[in-house]
Amino acid sequence: MSQGKIVKVSGPLVIAEGMEEANMFDVVRVGDQGLIGEIIEMRDGMASIQVYEETAGLGPGVPVVSTGAPLSVELGPGLIETMYDGIQRPLEEMRAMVGANITRGIQVSSLNRTKKWDFVATAKVGEQVEAGDIIGTVQETVLIEQRIMVPYGISGVIESIQSGNYTVEEIICVLKTAEGEKKELTLMQKWPVRKGRPYKEKLVPNMPLITGQRVIDTMFPIAKGGVAAVPGPFGSGKTVVQHALAKWADAQVVVYIGCGERGNEMTDVLMEFPELIDPKTGETLMKRTVLIANTSDMPVAAREASIYTGITIAEYFRDMGYSVALMADSTSRWAEALREMSGRLEEMPGEEGYPAYLGSRLAQFYERAGRVISLGKQGREGTLSAIGAVSPPGGDISEPVSQATLRIVKVFWNLDSGLAYKRHFPAINWLNSYSLYIDSLNAWFMENVASDFPALRQEVMKLLQEEAELNEIVQLVGVDALSPSDRIKLEACKSIREDYLHQNAFHEIDTYASMDKQYMLLNLIMGYYKQSMEGLQQGADFNSLIYLPVREEIGRFKYVEEEKCSEAFKMIMLKLSESIHNLISEGAEQDD
Repeated sequence: MSQGKIVKVSGPLVIAEGMEEANMFDVVRVGDQGLIGEIIEMRDGMASIQVYEETAGLGPGVPVVSTGAPLSVELGPGLIETMYDGIQRPLEEMRAMVGANITRGIQVSSLNRTKKWDFVATAKVGEQVEAGDIIGTVQETVLIEQRIMVPYGISGVIESIQSGNYTVEEIICVLKTAEGEKKELTLMQKWPVRKGRPYKEKLVPNMPLITGQRVIDTMFPIAKGGVAAVPGPFGSGKTVVQHALAKWADAQVVVYIGCGERGNEMTDVLMEFPELIDPKTGETLMKRTVLIANTSDMPVAAREASIYTGITIAEYFRDMGYSVALMADSTSRWAEALREMSGRLEEMPGEEGYPAYLGSRLAQFYERAGRVISLGKQGREGTLSAIGAVSPPGGDISEPVSQATLRIVKVFWNLDSGLAYKRHFPAINWLNSYSLYIDSLNAWFMENVASDFPALRQEVMKLLQEEAELNEIVQLVGVDALSPSDRIKLEACKSIREDYLHQNAFHEIDTYASMDKQYMLLNLIMGYYKQSMEGLQQGADFNSLIYLPVREEIGRFKYVEEEKCSEAFKMIMLKLSESIHNLISEGAEQDD
């Protein structure tokens, strides 16, 4: 252990001398209270330490002791349903120990050391195992089975293994390595947060992460193992979008990071998630969720660590073969923490005061997402999808954090304050948003939804672009100057916007739409548009086409229950064809 003394204190940054034996990113204990910190710069035996707790009262001469190990998380049974702070201290246990306010220097284990877990061994004595192999399972919650894996860097022959009740520290298995060394394995393993967990192979993401949100799944889909950014100004619905994705996304495990969020928003998450019912299983959503809460009034250095803590836990579940969705809300507050620490280190500032390495740090975070084949003989496939909210000041996405994020991510859901003020939610602007996964996902949509789904989506996007151009003309000369066909086009786009892209997160049925239901609704709207255009050419009355009673039924289709959709779709489609056919007949009679 390396021991030194403080020579300078600058907010959460502490400079200590006599730290020649310490290494970069070592965890240190500062002062008599043992405040936890991390070395972020070494210079001639002087260590710059970011302290993850309040530094009031520290001064020159106070001792600093290095633990000789990097900041790591504990991975094992007990992660699911737990609410952690930015450095993986369980909030519930800390409250039980010291009350509502976190006390400085408190030391508490990340995983419960006394709780016993029912371990079922799947490997046998004499079996040759390597890093990543599953040796047994623990049923952590009714939804999640922890697959106990051989830690990285260890391989050998199993000498002893037995099913039974164990704490996370008790030995469950003994391996004999090729060198004749004995390795004792427990239910728990540790991993440094700043280092990505290894895998065998990274695959191309070619399957969508179905979210049940029409504007996302149809227009701007994200792949399983993909990365997305949700930038938007205050009040545009970033957090609500993240909540909806956490609830409905087709992922088995959810890791939600509240990074520098307002306390009341984080309280909403902490209060709502245990009460939300997982629609797929009927269990509470917390049965498959890990929460990391680091509010804006908590120490700024811990905010910087919270992102890494969350993604390391997510990688652990990915390695078991699960599909994991990680929500980071918001990476802008994380970047502000980087900026503050960089300023205290007196580094040369980049654009708007952010450090010059902002882009590379963001890339290091997002690049840890992906669809991978995990280590081990079984070769499990797991996915980790990362969705980061960005809070640009004033909603200006030309600022550095938004621009650096857009260079990395492949899906951009641009939240628009104008749409939010009109109460159009999700307030994702369909003209500015994009998804670069569409080409690789089209084959999946054609096989699993409908062969014409990509073409239908393309038609809708083209119509919405044309609507924007027509609206400019309307603002200049009025809607009466448009031709009947252009006005039909505007009516169809109105249906797309109000009936399809608008979705009520608080409506029992409309909050989630399956891909089949999305395809049916889109077909109804486009069916109205195409048949109306044909009717117009064959002499149908323009006003009658606009005020067709069946249009109301098309709009209400999104409130139809999933199991009744197919029948309702056929009935509305038939009624639509009959209505337009009748209008054509009436037009022909009038001409005669």
